[in-house]
Amino acid sequence: MEFIENSKQFLFEARQELRKITWSTREHVTASTWVVMGVVIIISIFLGIADLVLAKVIKYILS
Repeated sequence: MEFIENSKQFLFEARQELRKITWSTREHVTASTWVVMGVVIIISIFLGIADLVLAKVIKYILS
């Protein structure tokens, strides 16, 4: 029964801690999401170009 009491205590304390959190606004989350997506796209393009260039260099060296 100690396990159940410990579990109840943990859930109670976790709920109290969640009430202390200052959650971000919807606008802030949306803006951050757009920034992350933009950075991911830019890095993806860069890595794609780097991959193409390195593949051609390696193909040239090996042939």
